[in-house]
Amino acid sequence: MEHRLEADLTLSGPLKDPSALGPLVTKTAEEAVQRTIGAKGEGRLTEWSAEGDHLKVVFESTGARPHQALLAFVRRLGEELGKSQKVGVRTFRSPKYRTHFTLSAAPEKPVAIPLPHRLTHRGTEATLELDDLEEPGLRDNWMDRAVALVKEKVERQHYEGKEQFWSLLTSSPRRETAFAKDPTEEMLRRLWVRPGPTKGKWFLGPTAAHLFRTMERIAREEVLDPLGFHEVVQPHHDSFDILLRTGHMEGLPGEFYYVAEPKTRDPVAWERFTDLVKITGEVPKDELAKMVTGPTAVSCYAQCPTIYWWLSGRTIATESLPLLVYDKSAVSNRYESGGRHGLERVDEFHRIEPVYVGAPDDLVALRERLLERYGRVFNDILELEWRTAWVTPFYMQQSGQVGLEDSKAHVKGTIDFEAYLPYRGPRETSEWLEFQNLSIVGDKYTKAFSIKTQKGELWSGCSGIGLERWLTAFLAQKGLDPDAWPAAFRDYAGTLPHDVKFL
Repeated sequence: MEHRLEADLTLSGPLKDPSALGPLVTKTAEEAVQRTIGAKGEGRLTEWSAEGDHLKVVFESTGARPHQALLAFVRRLGEELGKSQKVGVRTFRSPKYRTHFTLSAAPEKPVAIPLPHRLTHRGTEATLELDDLEEPGLRDNWMDRAVALVKEKVERQHYEGKEQFWSLLTSSPRRETAFAKDPTEEMLRRLWVRPGPTKGKWFLGPTAAHLFRTMERIAREEVLDPLGFHEVVQPHHDSFDILLRTGHMEGLPGEFYYVAEPKTRDPVAWERFTDLVKITGEVPKDELAKMVTGPTAVSCYAQCPTIYWWLSGRTIATESLPLLVYDKSAVSNRYESGGRHGLERVDEFHRIEPVYVGAPDDLVALRERLLERYGRVFNDILELEWRTAWVTPFYMQQSGQVGLEDSKAHVKGTIDFEAYLPYRGPRETSEWLEFQNLSIVGDKYTKAFSIKTQKGELWSGCSGIGLERWLTAFLAQKGLDPDAWPAAFRDYAGTLPHDVKFL
């Protein structure tokens, strides 16, 4: 590994004694390299020159990259120049920063990153040169992040198109079904539901809403309350900072609904907009764009990120562990583009999200209790035909983000619950509906949000309960006739409301 960093420093003024600069630069550079890169010979100052209030330096290294040495050099040089010559370092930048690194495989096609750069490779040996890095890019390790991005993109080239790792865990008994229609189409025919005024959203009338709330009650009374979960109520909007910490912003930016705010509430400022509405009877979108900010947050995608934010920077007392909470107040929004279908794949949906934080052994034990409680609901109350599978995206397996020991022992990872939908065709060949999941993610989020405990490791996990999908799975197998529903579910549902009559 060889690295070369060119840097330009702008001083706050001319030097009183330029002849003293040489020994100071050499001494300060040696100290900075020793403190950051370490072992003798792995880093060095190879060139320097000064003219007026500008100083140019070149650091080279093997092993560790030299930008940390540059930062230490700039800080110490500024201190020393301030003492001896009453000047400091005003700004610094890197016109060229070159690094060599090894890829896991040779790229199959060109790799682009959104910075001025040149990327070359010979087999798996790659060279990346970044141009015009300003001070923030050097301080925030943009080179390290750029290298990581290149490696990630190359790995993805080799695993794109391959299926998610999927391993069957359990299957319920096969159940005979007497209903084979699309439940959403049947609810539309009966006027129980109506597509919403904007895409991917649904209006549930009294009957559908009653069944929806019945599912919510079953989840709460049969799963969450018996296991000791407590409800929290969280904001509906997720900040960008939260999503940067969880990784959602870099992983799923095309699936968010973004939130903008008015620039002002002043009626005078909005007068032209309102006048245009009155005259045209339409919303003047160009004018509206002038009156609102750019996106400032996203509408809730999942509840767990904001729950982690609530805990961020805090130490949870041992007596409060494992921490078991859930939110059911925030409506989830996810842009589905062309993948929408019925109530099971929508842009706006409702779910209960339990989040659990505790010692690894406690969470593994909790997962078994959750599996038991879910099994009671799906087998004894809803009487579904369903199965569970251990799932891990293929690229995560190959990149080592989930270790082999996890995939075999099922320690960290996700269990998906899938229900057979008769209207999609034979159970052996049709796509089943993922209607529930259960995850343990290790210390990924407790570290990202600096959540601590008094002693030992602290892990977390979550289990999204999608109420529209519970309802879809149930109605797809049992139909819309209450007389055909399992007795235990009828007890929960009680008397259905009268349907609204339309002329």
